[in-house]
Amino acid sequence: MSNSKFNISIIIVNYKSWKPLELCLKSIAEISSSNLKLETIIIDNCSNDHRLNDFKKKFSDFSFFVNSGNNGFANGCNLGAKKASGEYLLFLNPDTIVTEAPIYKMVRYLEANINFGIVSCQQKNETSFEKTHRFFPDFHTLFGFLRALNKNYLFNKIKKKDEVLFPDWVSGAVVCISRRWFDKINGWNEDYWMYFEDVDFSKKVRNSGGEVALLTDTEIIHNHGGSSRINIKTAVTTKTEVIISKHVYIRNHFTGIKHFILQFLVVSTTFFSKLIIALLGLIFFFILKFRLDLFLFFKVLKYYIFAIINQTWLSDKSMNHQNKK
Repeated sequence: MSNSKFNISIIIVNYKSWKPLELCLKSIAEISSSNLKLETIIIDNCSNDHRLNDFKKKFSDFSFFVNSGNNGFANGCNLGAKKASGEYLLFLNPDTIVTEAPIYKMVRYLEANINFGIVSCQQKNETSFEKTHRFFPDFHTLFGFLRALNKNYLFNKIKKKDEVLFPDWVSGAVVCISRRWFDKINGWNEDYWMYFEDVDFSKKVRNSGGEVALLTDTEIIHNHGGSSRINIKTAVTTKTEVIISKHVYIRNHFTGIKHFILQFLVVSTTFFSKLIIALLGLIFFFILKFRLDLFLFFKVLKYYIFAIINQTWLSDKSMNHQNKK
């Protein structure tokens, strides 16, 4: 490995996550290294809450850009990459706290292993480490009970060499990639508005002959709870987008009879499970959780109706939805 100074662009997409973002930016500002040349780019997905100017003044060494709307994580990342000048791109969630060591290690591994398309590291919250063994959606991984039944097979499938684990995909909260690999896979897929864009990103690397690596001997703090599930409306939207993005992923990565069966399984399982819970919501409407589940059912039902009408699985929030063209 060379001893050159690495030119790294840190890219953070923010939407009303100002409190965690402040801690994240402070941690970056504290990094002073002869090994790293850092630029930090924050894409604000049009928070429109009058906080941005204060952050520009407080973190004047960082670059802030306002997106044209709340265009989703993938679109924000791609916009940040266009603004970046670094040879290496480090995509971070605003609710992460970083130090020099994990950044340096991730980039060193990218430099030393040209077949490593993505390198990530351990993520730690206040009490524990996040899961590291992540699997691409398929027949035996699509639902939780299937993953439980196939647990031994799935875990044995994940390779490990020394301190490097090779899962199918890594969380978008910490993704380090070279500019060469980023351009090779055409960046983040803007079919996704929220969720599964990191699964798709890793899948594109794997499909292009690259490895997805996770370093188990270094870590970044990830304190969940940035901008999602602020209220019942936001919670319903985010939960719906998980379902939508699952359909989009199947649309993008499966064909023929397998595509049809997987879509059918997700539709039928989602519809009937949400329907049963929604009926309980009618009875226990005064309880917040059941009220949320009732609203979620109608939101999902609306999505399926419009998916048939518009003949697309994409969320209407997706930058690639036909209504955005």
